[in-house]
Amino acid sequence: MEQKPFDQRRWLTLALFTFFVSVLFGQFVPREGAGRPEALPYSAFVGAVERGEVRSARIQGQTIEALRTDGTKVTTFVPDGSDVVTTMQARSVEVTAVPPPQPSLLASLFWSILPIALLIGVWVWMSRRAMSGLTGSGGPLSFGKSKARLIAPENATVTFADVAGIDEAKEDLQEIVEFLRDPQKFQRLGGRIPRGVLLVGPPGTGKTLTAKAVAGEAAVPFFTISGSDFVEMFVGVGASRVRDMFDQAKKNAPCIIFIDEIDAVGRHRGAGLGGGNDEREQTLNQLLVEMDGFEANEGIIIIAATNRPDVLDPALLRPGRFDRQIVVPNPDVVGREAILRVHTKKVPLGPDVDLRTLARGTPGFSGADLANIVNEAALLAARRSKRIVMMRDFEDAKDKVMMGAERRSMAMTDDEKRLTAYHEAGHAIVALNVPATDPVHKATIIPRGRALGMVMQLPERDKLSMSFEQMTSRLAIMMGGRIAEEIIFGKEKVTSGAQSDIEQATNLARMMVTRWGFSDELGPVAYAENQGEVFLGMSMGRQQSLSEATAQTIDKEVRRLVETGLNDARQILTERREDLETLARGLLEYETLSGDEIRDLLNGKPPVRDAGEPSPATPPRSSVPSRPQRLADSGKSPTPQLEGAG
Repeated sequence: MEQKPFDQRRWLTLALFTFFVSVLFGQFVPREGAGRPEALPYSAFVGAVERGEVRSARIQGQTIEALRTDGTKVTTFVPDGSDVVTTMQARSVEVTAVPPPQPSLLASLFWSILPIALLIGVWVWMSRRAMSGLTGSGGPLSFGKSKARLIAPENATVTFADVAGIDEAKEDLQEIVEFLRDPQKFQRLGGRIPRGVLLVGPPGTGKTLTAKAVAGEAAVPFFTISGSDFVEMFVGVGASRVRDMFDQAKKNAPCIIFIDEIDAVGRHRGAGLGGGNDEREQTLNQLLVEMDGFEANEGIIIIAATNRPDVLDPALLRPGRFDRQIVVPNPDVVGREAILRVHTKKVPLGPDVDLRTLARGTPGFSGADLANIVNEAALLAARRSKRIVMMRDFEDAKDKVMMGAERRSMAMTDDEKRLTAYHEAGHAIVALNVPATDPVHKATIIPRGRALGMVMQLPERDKLSMSFEQMTSRLAIMMGGRIAEEIIFGKEKVTSGAQSDIEQATNLARMMVTRWGFSDELGPVAYAENQGEVFLGMSMGRQQSLSEATAQTIDKEVRRLVETGLNDARQILTERREDLETLARGLLEYETLSGDEIRDLLNGKPPVRDAGEPSPATPPRSSVPSRPQRLADSGKSPTPQLEGAG
């Protein structure tokens, strides 16, 4: 357990308080004891004197302490004008008179000063509370204080062993670690370590985790803050926070300052409408001065992270500030396998779990996506009352993340199920017969997310580019669902289920024409219309205006490419009509088929299901319209390929 530091001020205050309480207790609380005289009323005492029961008396002020003939002591209070002394003399009582006690000078001074000291103490306490409210967290005078959180070296538990899939980035950051451990190693040869390192990459790739790993490897203090923590509504507050943050860093040097989402404060200056004297630009100016100004910040290394390097100010990226830009990309298949091994360290895995296969089936996934799949698989296994996580749990979790959760309770009529089965079978049959495409991984007519059915394709390896043949094959696959509906049900019965397919095909064809030069009429020329950042409705970059003739030519070429894919799909499905019927019937019976099961089914071999695998569930019927309502698919990435039917 962590021990709290000894607070001398608190213990001294407690000791003084105990002393004062004990003094007051001694002054005002009467002492109890066996030798204390018995208190008698005045009349009873006079009666005892007249009866001769009092042997001697001691008078001090208006208090009489007497000794009875039986040896007991009594005391009483004598009012003014009493003649009890005369009575005691008449009864031969020995009377002794002593002067009243006089308070000491020290005690008188103490009781005179105590009220004033208490008033001063209360005033000081209230003043400090008021100032702490102003300058402390959330107080109005705390605006200029840095909000950076300091992580001590002993609390930095993340190391490079906890970061996987970005080996090149870790190699570049290893220099930072070695410099923080042994600065003289580089200084002997006249080398200067980069003052700032900018981590650039898509969201979820582990930029923040990598920065924590650098601090953990170097065992130095680690300041962490977000770019939005600098900016406030008052001008100058952000600059003050930057100065305060660097002042704290100098006291803890060597150390690391990590600024997450630096694009919140480091955007290009002059892009606003209020001139150059706004709060954000002053904060950026102060950050530039602190990073490379007249005053050297030796031993302070700044690590920043962003997924928008294009909007950063050029002065922030020049040598001397952020000397080095390190790209933290989405991991490849080897990196994804390593990331899965890191996230499954504390997960009990079944004997059939193959992380290599799982990594191959998650192209384009970031580290955060893979961590989400592992977590979802563990939750699924727990809901199924398992003690270990099996490969089926990982597959179901992957499908849930990529395609959405199953909606088995969704009401569908038999006609809708049949139409969805032929739609998805059309996608799958075309995908199996085009010249260049990824293997079919799975086909399902179980509603997932916003789609009534889906065909999923997974690449065998990571793709860095796409050929013209692959693009035209993709166009044919996207049109396969609509053509299947037309062939089986007739042109008059075609539904709106191909909305997402048509949108994706149109976007792909437009990119082929305007960006990638796959048009003989337009040639290898870029025809993108708005290039650059749009700010308050105004384009801040270069805007290319197209003539009416060029725009018409683009639309004509886009339509030609899409219709070519449509015709290719029609030809394939017409020739493979029997395969289309076979696969549609298989989907109606089993609802979900893997790629191997689809190929076996087309070869006349029915799928073999495990005994413990649940049988296909038939959604309940309902009186919903027979034509399914199309819900647009998001289509967020080209891989893995998903073709939906509503």
